[in-house]
Amino acid sequence: MQPEPGVRVGDCGGEVAERVRQVIGAAGVSQREFARRIVMDPSKLSRSLSGVRRFTVAELARIADTADVDAGWLLGSRPEAPAKPSAAPRDRTAAVAAPRGGRPLQIVRETVRLIAERGFHAVRVSDIAEACATSTAAIHYHFPGRDELLEAAVRWCMDEDTARHAARIADAGDTGDAADELRQLIELQTPYTEQQRWQWSVWLDLWAEAARSTAVGRLHVAYYRQWRATVADVLRRGIDQGVFRPTDPDAAALRLTALIDGLATQVLAAAPVTEAGAAPVAGTSPEDMQAALLAYVEATLSAPDHRG
Repeated sequence: MQPEPGVRVGDCGGEVAERVRQVIGAAGVSQREFARRIVMDPSKLSRSLSGVRRFTVAELARIADTADVDAGWLLGSRPEAPAKPSAAPRDRTAAVAAPRGGRPLQIVRETVRLIAERGFHAVRVSDIAEACATSTAAIHYHFPGRDELLEAAVRWCMDEDTARHAARIADAGDTGDAADELRQLIELQTPYTEQQRWQWSVWLDLWAEAARSTAVGRLHVAYYRQWRATVADVLRRGIDQGVFRPTDPDAAALRLTALIDGLATQVLAAAPVTEAGAAPVAGTSPEDMQAALLAYVEATLSAPDHRG
């Protein structure tokens, strides 16, 4: 009998946690990066590894799939990690080449795409299964319910967003021009590309769900705390460099990120109308959004001697 995906796995001797530690070690990445790959809250992974919290069957399934190890070994039903069978696949789904990043990430990426196109409550598990060329049982095995899927989709968007911000700042280096870094962050938040539009559409669903769901609300708070801190750090360095006027960086970050949210919402709201053939509404294109944000920075944050 297959264990239910949402059931937590007993681990009295810590053997399951030790096997997961072995998997992370073999992957050669940090614990936080491994959590990102399996679309799991890093704090939950840490608590599970320390024995404070037990892994669920679904979490171990994602770990096994991502690391390409036998799920039975992780669950403790087999003493050693056997090689995965290389026999010919028994069905159409198995015959398809393994998706990039493994099945869990494929499920999450398709969930994000479908939420962006239809809205979370209009997306059925069967729709996600069809998009992934797999069964609904496979979806539930990795993510037992709709709440888990929404949380995973939001977390994936958060991780992708954070990784892009970090990459831009790392490219600039500690001695980079903070004004240029802020312009780059603004560009990253402007929904030019398809993926950026997907992510903004998921944020819109997130804001609605955050008012109803404690779990999603926690994600919302964590993301915005991190995002505002990133902007505040750039502003703080800009003040030290003399490119921004002296101000409270945390308060300025709150105002700027709120303006970004409001403008992005208007851009996305106008996009379906424009795509349907209507003339674009003045001031609601991505270019308009970026220009408005840069004008705001110029007028309220830039030091007089460093204005364009």
